[in-house]
Amino acid sequence: MSDTGKAAGGGLPHADGQTRTEGERRAAAEGIALPVYRRRWATLVVLCLALSATMLANTSLGVALPFLSQELGSSLSDQQWFSNAYALVFAGLLFTTSTIADRYGRKAMLQAGLVLFGVVSAYVWVLVDSNAELIAARGLLGLGGAMIMPVTLSILTSVFPSAERTRAVGIWAAVSGAGTSLGPVLAGLLLEYFSWHAVFAINIPVVIVGVLASIRYVPQQASAADTGEGGHGGIDILGAVLSTVGITLVVYALIDAQHVGWTAARTWILVAIGLVVVALFVLWERRAKDPMLDVGLFRNRGFAASAVALTLVFFAMIGVFFSLSQTLILVFGYSPLGSSVAMLPMSVMMVLIAPQVAGIVGRFGPRATIASGLVLAAAGMAGLSTLTADSGYLHFLLPLALTSGGMSLAMAPATDQLMANVPRERAGMGSATNDVTREVGASLGVAVLGSVLGSAYAGYLDPAVQQLPEQLAGMAKESLPGGLMAAAQLGPQGAGFAQQVLTSWMSGMHVANLAGAGLILLAAVVAWVWLPRTTASAEPQAQPEQQEAQAQNT
Repeated sequence: MSDTGKAAGGGLPHADGQTRTEGERRAAAEGIALPVYRRRWATLVVLCLALSATMLANTSLGVALPFLSQELGSSLSDQQWFSNAYALVFAGLLFTTSTIADRYGRKAMLQAGLVLFGVVSAYVWVLVDSNAELIAARGLLGLGGAMIMPVTLSILTSVFPSAERTRAVGIWAAVSGAGTSLGPVLAGLLLEYFSWHAVFAINIPVVIVGVLASIRYVPQQASAADTGEGGHGGIDILGAVLSTVGITLVVYALIDAQHVGWTAARTWILVAIGLVVVALFVLWERRAKDPMLDVGLFRNRGFAASAVALTLVFFAMIGVFFSLSQTLILVFGYSPLGSSVAMLPMSVMMVLIAPQVAGIVGRFGPRATIASGLVLAAAGMAGLSTLTADSGYLHFLLPLALTSGGMSLAMAPATDQLMANVPRERAGMGSATNDVTREVGASLGVAVLGSVLGSAYAGYLDPAVQQLPEQLAGMAKESLPGGLMAAAQLGPQGAGFAQQVLTSWMSGMHVANLAGAGLILLAAVVAWVWLPRTTASAEPQAQPEQQEAQAQNT
């Protein structure tokens, strides 16, 4: 149904003498202020711009990892912490920042997060020259991301009525995916002419434009149901502390496990303490007057299945793609820009498929759409597992396109199903849940599948390093760049050892990709068994009188 301002089938006059389109009547019925509804697409552009800042920051870093390894002497552990520092802070603070935004203003939270993101990016660009500084900066960027990303989705659901939400979320998800691919391209271009510091400069112009545009196009309140000035009580301090401590401990324990061992007492103790704190958080939220997380939502099959599916998908995808850029550069011999362009078909597939997702969901239902998309993505991931050190680009391109196409089909309707079961006034909570599933899944993926890859690589390479000096053997087994640096120090026999390093790395990638494919198939099963066949919304409908009153004050 067109909502460009023309009345579909003839508009009906309201008490103020203005004619309302069918879309505007739907917005009024759901409590969305009409001025906000009429600016919704401009608002979406600003939200997507803010979202792209966080996506560019994360994905562009992957291309710079080989340069960080050389210039800063970054080990595989350091490289993982560049990612994990962001994820740890982001995941730990999501519920807290989202609750503050719901209570006191989503627009202010968005703008503050963008400013923080820009300032830290500028600091890294100009001043950072050590692993420790970069890890700390990535943690601050994680705080900025926790202030930005969930708010973009909660504002989106507040300015679009349910009939248009799947399309809007599809665009939001497509921008997320496109940013995932565009970040490496821009980073690769910068790395051709500048140092790795310039990669962080990508965020600065995006942040400046986003802050300025948000002043005009992002509403303070979208509807009478929104909080901000409405007041839903104070911040749940105990819930904030418990959620932050519990999630952070669990994620940290799983990251740390790859260094101290999965069966080490330290690992089990940290996981146990974290889970106990999370359990205390759940128990507290069941009693709290104004809970940060309505745990009763998990009794809704659509909400729970979407959360589980999103967690498994991001576990697999981010865990596997974490090492893909350096594989293209160090194994296949691509330049940084060439490796980024090689991954660009991901965004092309997402941009092509995203506009069609709402129609596909309308015809086949969310369950069939999401499950089918996940099966396609799993098939693509399995295809990536067949790559060898001698594979051509076509061998890489086809499974990559299949994976990104399947994800395009699955992500937007899964996100929409999760948000559809959250009351509009608690959209921030729903958005935080959505982002926690993504970030916890991504953190676990980098930790677990990164450990699987590293362990498999070291295991396959072990016979080849038996005759090497202990220092070179340890360097070679630590990481792919370390293996190639060890080969460079071996003189004439280095070429043969370098080939063994590449073969061992690709064998480790084979194991990690198959594990990722299995997890995505599991997500497909969860979606098929528990998601509803048809789209449904659990949002309460506001009275038109409330909406009309709000429209006069917006």
